[in-house]
Amino acid sequence: MRFIGIDLGTTFIKGAVLDLDNWSIRHVERFPFPEPIPGLRTSFREFDPAQIVTATRALLERLLRHAPDAEGIVCCSQLHGLVFSTDDGRAVSNFISWQDQRALEASPSGGSTYFDEVNRRLTPEERRDLGNEPRPGVPLCFMHWLAQNGRLPNPPVLAADLPGFVVANLCGCAPTTDVPRAAAHGALNVQTSAWHRPVIEKFGLSQVRWPTIVKQGAVVGQFRFGTKDVPVFAPVGDYHCSQVGALLEEGELSVNISTGSAVIQLARGYEAGDFQTRPWFDGRYLKTITHIPGGRALNALIRLLTELAEAQGFSVKDPWDYIQAEASKIHATDLRVDPAFYFSAMGDHGSVQGMREENLTVGHLFHAAFAGMADNYARCAARIAPSRDWTRLVFSGGVALKSDLLRRFICDRLGSSHRLAASEEDTMLGLLLLALTFSGRCRSVAEAIARGREHFQVAA
Repeated sequence: MRFIGIDLGTTFIKGAVLDLDNWSIRHVERFPFPEPIPGLRTSFREFDPAQIVTATRALLERLLRHAPDAEGIVCCSQLHGLVFSTDDGRAVSNFISWQDQRALEASPSGGSTYFDEVNRRLTPEERRDLGNEPRPGVPLCFMHWLAQNGRLPNPPVLAADLPGFVVANLCGCAPTTDVPRAAAHGALNVQTSAWHRPVIEKFGLSQVRWPTIVKQGAVVGQFRFGTKDVPVFAPVGDYHCSQVGALLEEGELSVNISTGSAVIQLARGYEAGDFQTRPWFDGRYLKTITHIPGGRALNALIRLLTELAEAQGFSVKDPWDYIQAEASKIHATDLRVDPAFYFSAMGDHGSVQGMREENLTVGHLFHAAFAGMADNYARCAARIAPSRDWTRLVFSGGVALKSDLLRRFICDRLGSSHRLAASEEDTMLGLLLLALTFSGRCRSVAEAIARGREHFQVAA
């Protein structure tokens, strides 16, 4: 049995053929995610939704030529963005992504931002109902900006998330969502799994229509390929999918580090606290802190170091191997790096301190940056699990898997017992496990994860 897996990521739209019988991921292909629409204000992050659909369709058709017998399509996607659309999926706005920061603009009321207003208006109970989720890039926040500036589409249209919109256009169906993706809008009551109507009304969003919430693994459309209709299953969030691919179980603390990063633990039922509470699969929840500075912060330092060379026309090869080698040579440094160079869970004002002529080297700088990142993960872990009730760490994401030094720093702070994710293609492996579940081969996602742990010989 073969499925097609699609990941609508922030940098790439990636796909692969998933062989459920042999637990293999084949024909991995990547298309660049379309470029942002130029000429917008610097705080805006919008994309042409038609370009996203066109690229996804082209990738799907290429993969189906490798697997014309594919019995289904499973998809994951970046969270928190939306496209306003009609009921049949016709776009009436650009795609506004999770990177959009317009909510941080000053409000006309003076003395605060739109994001401040959102946080001020929400009661503690409402914040808890919403999973303690609101951040500037969450749709609730930039929809508040749109409402306050008279920019909501008229007549009322549907607030579709990205994968729901894409599937609607690929299959000619209505945009839908599942519970974990709906929570990413910032307007779902995560305890009742229903749209939070009092919050929606409070922010003047009653005229917006919200997508129908479907069950986990529901077939939401049929993709026509030649003379064959291939069922498309309800898409999932890439964040949720990556933790399926990491084979996360109770008692483990997940540290996922890629462009952004997160600390994650399976909850024992619904739990609320100084962290985000996110619905997961099988009616379960995750305790998490997301948007911790990760690869994006490291890339900011790399851009600084390579700017002069590139300005003079020199092409700098991938510097990562050199950075790793030089940082590993440093046993101690008095340089201190706070990698919060952009709005994140750790603030929005990073720093480099303690600079001296002797420590202004690539080795010292990145040794200190890795240490600063590890400090952040330790602080976030203490918020999620103050009793330190994990038995081992699970590392996933490209940055975590390629940097032994960063992992060692994290283990110094959170405990040495750890394992790596079973595959570098964590989201694709997650989609394979979800395909096992949605096709009926496994009764639940938990059972699929258990079979994955057995297949990859992950010790209990």
